[in-house]
Amino acid sequence: MSVRSAADLRDRIRARARVLGFDRVRFTAPASSGHMDFYRSWIEEGAHGEMGYLAHEDSIARRGDLSLTMADVRSVVLVTHNYYQPDPAPADRPDGPARAVVARYARGDDYHDVMKQRLVKLLAEIGEEVGHRVSGRAYVDTGPILERELGMRAGLGWLGKNTMLIDPRSGSYFFLGILLLNLELPEDQPFAKDRCGTCRSCLDACPTGALLGRNARGAPVMNARRCISYLTIEHRGPIPRELRAPIGNRIYGCDICQEVCPWNVKFQTPAAEPAYRTRPELDGPPLAELAERLLAMDDAAFSRAFRGSPVKRARRDGLLRNVCVGLGNQRDEDAVAVLIRALQDRAPLVRGHAAWGLGRIPGSNEASAALRARVEVEDDAWVRGEIARALK
Repeated sequence: MSVRSAADLRDRIRARARVLGFDRVRFTAPASSGHMDFYRSWIEEGAHGEMGYLAHEDSIARRGDLSLTMADVRSVVLVTHNYYQPDPAPADRPDGPARAVVARYARGDDYHDVMKQRLVKLLAEIGEEVGHRVSGRAYVDTGPILERELGMRAGLGWLGKNTMLIDPRSGSYFFLGILLLNLELPEDQPFAKDRCGTCRSCLDACPTGALLGRNARGAPVMNARRCISYLTIEHRGPIPRELRAPIGNRIYGCDICQEVCPWNVKFQTPAAEPAYRTRPELDGPPLAELAERLLAMDDAAFSRAFRGSPVKRARRDGLLRNVCVGLGNQRDEDAVAVLIRALQDRAPLVRGHAAWGLGRIPGSNEASAALRARVEVEDDAWVRGEIARALK
């Protein structure tokens, strides 16, 4: 394929991708990653927490070398999809802390499914363009790929101090999709400039101190073990006690570091994609109502209720754990009744966080009585310890 015909094919692929609804479409080569030394040291420090899939030797090697994922890869297509959803107006949310906050990316349909289907369709259409089947693999945040590094190399933006890929024309509220191809296509110019400058908005706003600034080589550093998104989604056990209060009423994910970013403040635009529109049940539901709903579910009912939603990743017990933390942070007598019901839940994970929540309600005789009654019959040592601390 001549240089001119390859460039022409790249432009036709770009046009096809935009017809499929993608916002930006960029191309880069499958060169080896330049971040692997830092990545390995980050893993060795344990900063990835319980996300063991990040530490598997095979997946580490594949992150550094795309040919281990697709032997004949010659080009990488990167696409973006805006997902920004505005919060309800303050007048529509009079209860404030009494309502649950879900990260914007998870309020609609699961982006993995939405984007993967279109990337597979794009691959088929590329075959139509060249007149024969094209070998390719599509990934949407599911494979061992350093997507954001590829995004920089393709010219989509730079890695901000909050570790997000920031597009200077639209901010960071977008999903990244990857299509590996066995076609050699011209690369787009990389994005080489860091435009965060001296801004510390995200670092100062993170309530748990998860963002650690840049390392000596300029790469942003995060301690995932302190990130609210990690704690409310990926972490399966008890949330560390010292991090529960800073979580507030965020029950699935966190947008704080994006909300304060000047690039998002300036450029955020509601997503045009209908699939990402906020589901009514995830649009700031009252914490107490959400807790009641979850308490009435078993695992199968939870899977049915959140089918097609990213929220299903937290699982029933994990999401209810998060809601109990939110109710405790509400610090209001109105939360007592539902927390007492959660104190009787089948899952120790839920009971322990319900106990913590009850201990946060100031001067509630009802909460104290429920805790004293529960400790008499509780058979889980960790839950008994949470009850004891709550009674103090």
